Amino acid sequence: MLKEVCWQIGGEQGSGLDSTAEVFNTVASRAGYYVYAYKTFASRIKGGHTDFTTRISVERVQAPAAGVNLLVVLDQESINLCARNVYPGAIVLAEESFDPQLPEGVDARLLTMPFNKMALALGNPLMKNNLVLGASAAFLGLPLEHFKKYAVRRWGNKGEDFVALIHQAMDQGYNYVEEHWPDLRLDLAHPDGQERLLMTGNDAVALGALAGGCRLMFSYPITPASEIAENLVKAFPKVGGIAVQMEDELGSIVACVGAGFAGARAMTATSGPGISLMQEAIGLASMTETPVVVVDTQRGGPSTGMPTKQEQSDLLALAYGGHGEGPRIVLAPGSVEELIPMTAEAFNLADNYHCPVLIASDLALALFQQTVEPAAADLAALPKIDRGPIADPAELAALGRDVFERYSKQVNENGVSVRSLPGMKNGQFLATGAEHGPMGKVTENPANRVYMMNRRLRRITHVKTEAVRYFGSPNADLVLLAFGTTLGAAKEAQPIIEQLTGKKVGVLQIRLIHPVPVAEVARYVGTGKALVVESNATGQFAFMLKGAGYDAAKVASLLRYDGNLFTVKDIVDGARAVLSGEAQYLVTGGGQGVRPTEDPTIARAAKEA
Repeated sequence: MLKEVCWQIGGEQGSGLDSTAEVFNTVASRAGYYVYAYKTFASRIKGGHTDFTTRISVERVQAPAAGVNLLVVLDQESINLCARNVYPGAIVLAEESFDPQLPEGVDARLLTMPFNKMALALGNPLMKNNLVLGASAAFLGLPLEHFKKYAVRRWGNKGEDFVALIHQAMDQGYNYVEEHWPDLRLDLAHPDGQERLLMTGNDAVALGALAGGCRLMFSYPITPASEIAENLVKAFPKVGGIAVQMEDELGSIVACVGAGFAGARAMTATSGPGISLMQEAIGLASMTETPVVVVDTQRGGPSTGMPTKQEQSDLLALAYGGHGEGPRIVLAPGSVEELIPMTAEAFNLADNYHCPVLIASDLALALFQQTVEPAAADLAALPKIDRGPIADPAELAALGRDVFERYSKQVNENGVSVRSLPGMKNGQFLATGAEHGPMGKVTENPANRVYMMNRRLRRITHVKTEAVRYFGSPNADLVLLAFGTTLGAAKEAQPIIEQLTGKKVGVLQIRLIHPVPVAEVARYVGTGKALVVESNATGQFAFMLKGAGYDAAKVASLLRYDGNLFTVKDIVDGARAVLSGEAQYLVTGGGQGVRPTEDPTIARAAKEA
């Protein structure tokens, strides 16, 4: 029996395929399977090609599939674009009306089914997608009852007649396969039956923010971050919070800074263009030592770039963007599941280090669905709210007026002093973006400037968080450094690389992007070599790692920046090339496979310039 299968559906964008894939993925997850689902879509609302791919497995999967077992296509363009990804002998199920043809060289079994005609006979063209679900369930051996139960939960508010029509369509799709191809089945192993959650990263961020005590969100819509606000708009009224759509990204971050100054836990979420606009106000938070949390769902750039395609090219902007130098912490989740506790923790870090905390999500994490264990959403297991050092009202009251030093030389082990909140008697201070003394009054005294700069920057030299996580063989010959969406593919590639090369391989997840955890990297890589796997063209994290003092000779890079996800094969091929000494710097994607490239890092570019 197969431990996993891969299902894919392709057609015209805006024709209901989103909900079809969501139903399929949710039912598989609730049946006890592990799901990793992703999609290709254009930067438009309707029209053009889109496809949805789902790996369902009895074991956890967190990377794109190597091939497709069952491909359902509703137009010829989808066959042309998707059929080359199928496994040899796979099933391609196509709408019969457009006379489907497989591309030359594709080894697959092409079957046709009159989805359009059957849907019209049912009196509703949209039933085509439920016919697809029924047919897919038959081929994969998934109980149709699971799909029917979910239909009741999902569309029950539209009335019994509508749900009955959906059930009828599912039955017809299932029975058509049973009648025409009774012996053609993908023998998928049965799951453990434990119902699991299915989330996108944007769902997880919203849940983590709620658990972390966030009650204010100010944001401006942007792909692929908008769903975070949409989720919180629904959830906040239940807990006394509010989500506000602002006039732009600058207004969003300034409102967050104001809320943070007032003592509220506030956040914003955006993507690369929004991060560019927010930099001045992020600097204001750094200068005034105000807690604020920003989620960046990275996408292809620069400028508008590719709004619906994967990239991890905002790292330098997140760590060093804007003018001047101020403290900020940048976190990177490795999965949808990890985004829940990491988002909650971000608010604790902001309150304890009095600085902006930025979460480097990416498009694939933000929008694509992954299985989440119910325990990951258990409030008891999430970080407890820690507001950091706040002035004692009784001590403030005893001080007298104009005495409280918000930016005092008396700091705790994190390098921060207590802050007062508005309304605390004698807790007034000046919070200005200009350089200031202990009470916040503006001064350009050179000695004070040096002290204040050191005071602000010193606090993030040792951030108390789990900076890295290690997987695989100890004392490895090669350690894959991965973060964000690249982590899942790296973890799946690790045992394959060991098997093919006979070398020991590890995976080091980078959870703290800035400050760069160079000591932890050095400890885990040891005498081996580090291969940084990142979705950008200039090797940004490799550049940061070298700039933080790590031995440049021990750092290799594997890059992908064509808008697509890293595959396990990409990483296996790249690791083999590095281990064999064939190349130090590699690039993949663009339909050309893994190939050598010149040193891509900004350090090399600057040297040549």
